[in-house]
Amino acid sequence: MHQDDQDVQYKVQLGTWKKIISIIFKSKKHLILLIVYSGILALLDAAIPLLNRYAIDEFFVAGNYETWPYFVAANLVLAAGFGLAVWGFIYQAGIIEAETSYELRRQAFKNLQRLSYSYFDQTPQGWVMARMTSDARRLSLIISWGLVDFVWAGLSMIIIMTVLYITFFKLALIVTIVVPIMLAIAYVFRKLILKQHRIARKHNSQLTAQYSEGFLGAKTTKSLSIEESNFDEFSLTANKLRRASIKAVISSAVFSSIILVLAYVAVATTMVQGSIFVLQVIITLGTLQMFISYTVNFFEPVMAISRILSDFQNAQASAERIVGLIETKSDLVDRKEVEEIYGGLFNDKRENWEDLIGDVEFKDVTFFYKDNEVILNKFNLKVKAGQSVALVGHTGSGKTTLINLLARFYEPKEGSILIDGKDYRDRSIHWLHSKLGYVLQSPHLFSTTVMENIRYGRLTATDDEVIYAAKMVGVDDFVANLDNGYQTFVGEGGNLLSVGQKQLISFARAVLANPRILILDEATSSIDSESEEVIQRATNQLLSDRTSFIVAHRLSTIVNANLIVMLDMGEIVEMGTHEELLIQRGAYFELYRNQFFKEKSVELEAKI
Repeated sequence: MHQDDQDVQYKVQLGTWKKIISIIFKSKKHLILLIVYSGILALLDAAIPLLNRYAIDEFFVAGNYETWPYFVAANLVLAAGFGLAVWGFIYQAGIIEAETSYELRRQAFKNLQRLSYSYFDQTPQGWVMARMTSDARRLSLIISWGLVDFVWAGLSMIIIMTVLYITFFKLALIVTIVVPIMLAIAYVFRKLILKQHRIARKHNSQLTAQYSEGFLGAKTTKSLSIEESNFDEFSLTANKLRRASIKAVISSAVFSSIILVLAYVAVATTMVQGSIFVLQVIITLGTLQMFISYTVNFFEPVMAISRILSDFQNAQASAERIVGLIETKSDLVDRKEVEEIYGGLFNDKRENWEDLIGDVEFKDVTFFYKDNEVILNKFNLKVKAGQSVALVGHTGSGKTTLINLLARFYEPKEGSILIDGKDYRDRSIHWLHSKLGYVLQSPHLFSTTVMENIRYGRLTATDDEVIYAAKMVGVDDFVANLDNGYQTFVGEGGNLLSVGQKQLISFARAVLANPRILILDEATSSIDSESEEVIQRATNQLLSDRTSFIVAHRLSTIVNANLIVMLDMGEIVEMGTHEELLIQRGAYFELYRNQFFKEKSVELEAKI
């Protein structure tokens, strides 16, 4: 099921709210204080009609003003109490909102670090961004202030009903009869509002994804002149979100209106029946005024609870989405016994980690991304420690799949991959990744300085070690021309640097990490010839005395590889050194010859 389709399921998941409650209870102290302050506010609200009843019966009806100073003092105390209670619950609710938002995002981001490569292949960036930003913010906001209203409303209703029944139960029955009717109406509207909010959140997620794609693909959009098409697509999604949001708002408004009408029917009934009791001298005028005030005040918390119910129905969709992200299980995990020895991603046991020598063997490996689309079938390849292996072949031949399996971004469906003679699943994923170096065709730089971007190769490295690694691959040459040297910010994603400069920084990371197995995935395909020469010199030094796998677009960069593996449809069609494969005059020879002539033609055209 697609992620967005999951958002429009309509069954309320109690497990979702258990998770949310456990997060809220991390702020136990603030939660208790919030309840206390909200409780004080409810008590103070309930005290006002009692004081007014006393004032009417004692001052206006009986004409006795002896206790007037005490009445004034009591009102002053109430005013101070209101000030304290309002300050207290606003302060505590604000803290709970911030803490809840922080904890939701922390847990979600932490789980994202655990998820496998396949999750990011299948999940749109906007989907994740919507959960980390708008869903987390919306949920924490509704929960914190919803708790204030819920505690205040619940306690107010209990106190009011208690006072009403103690004072005169016949009038109290009027209020009691209306409450079940309101609950029945709330039950009917609950599913409708929840459904509409979930649909709205689904379209919001799609809209966020389009925002993200529109920003990241701005250059492509302009180069292809598809602004109008993108705008039309965005407008369509935005219109769906608008319609779904309006439907949800209308349903909530109708729900609130019905509750409000019922509330004032109860108030009117209380006024009429209460007036009869006053004329019959069954109750006093002050008591009638108290009942009318309490009836009005009783339905104010009922309205608050109906609003909270609507908000929480909205929050249900956000809660399911953010909790779904937090609890998503990776499809690539270590076995329990392996984790006990090697530890996990956030609790590694490095004292038990063995050194990696570098022998690699693919043994009867079968792999597919989708059923009935086998990429590798009983694939075998053995590489000795220290060898450099070049993987060549046309698009779709299985080169990238092989290195993704080697890096354990995916695992074989059948067969095994041995590292130093041992199935790599018998050691932890973190153990393997910490000993791998991986240079991508399109390297990602973080929005920080050149120095810190290189240091990501080994976070404990000193500045001198970072600079030494940078000099090895030629980063130092272009850094010398930057305004702030190694402390120059590279921009978002490194957009202030050229492609070649970004690639050099990624090579410096690999040098700094000093991995035992190095993977170069089309690492020189998108850079200029001058940068390629610099990188090639650094690569030759980097490859020495370590196992390396090179996916090459330019065959000129792999002529010195110890072993060249020619792939076609996931099978090895030729294998040997550059000279051996040229002598065979087979598939590799044809590929090399065609590329050679193509490059020479480009050179001649450039001269002309």
